Amino acid sequence: MKIICIGRNYVDHISELNNEKPTEPVIFLKPETAVLPKKTPFYIPDFSNDVHHEVEILVKICKVGKYINPKFASNYYEEIGLGIDFTARDLQNELKAKGLPWEKAKAFDHSAIIGGFLPKKSFSSLENINFELRSNGVVVQTGNSSLMLWKIDEIIAYVSQFFTLKKGDVIFTGTPKGVASVSAGDVLEGFVENNQMFKIQVK
Repeated sequence: MKIICIGRNYVDHISELNNEKPTEPVIFLKPETAVLPKKTPFYIPDFSNDVHHEVEILVKICKVGKYINPKFASNYYEEIGLGIDFTARDLQNELKAKGLPWEKAKAFDHSAIIGGFLPKKSFSSLENINFELRSNGVVVQTGNSSLMLWKIDEIIAYVSQFFTLKKGDVIFTGTPKGVASVSAGDVLEGFVENNQMFKIQVK
């Protein structure tokens, strides 16, 4: 499987990190080893003192596609999920300052939380999906898919120009504002429309 991530897809998140608004989707990848195994705590890596949570709507690809037309993109996924793109922000800032790639900060082992999935047909509109992240019972990030700069079908069509999409690939569609550091002892819970999609402990 491939994990394909979209960066800077929510205006408020772009602003909170003082990034430039992109003119096309920002893409980066995580390897399969980035996936945190089910029922496993997330351990803060030794190489970072500032790991941030970034909650995101996920899309699971259900068939092979290349150069997908946006009007047919909806045929390539049947489920919507939720996850976290853990980011070693201190390391990322250091790499960005040097003009270097982000992989060490974004693609390290267990940096991707892939929670549960819901059938696409269970949503009245994929452009109005509410989601949130709670840390120790307190809501720390809220989002709605209507606020995406690039909607799900646009992302799939764009990504497929560069990468052949295969069954089982997962696309992280970007995070809303509210990213912040995690600490040992935190309990993170993700919800889509009041459905709990994951619960993990930070150590």
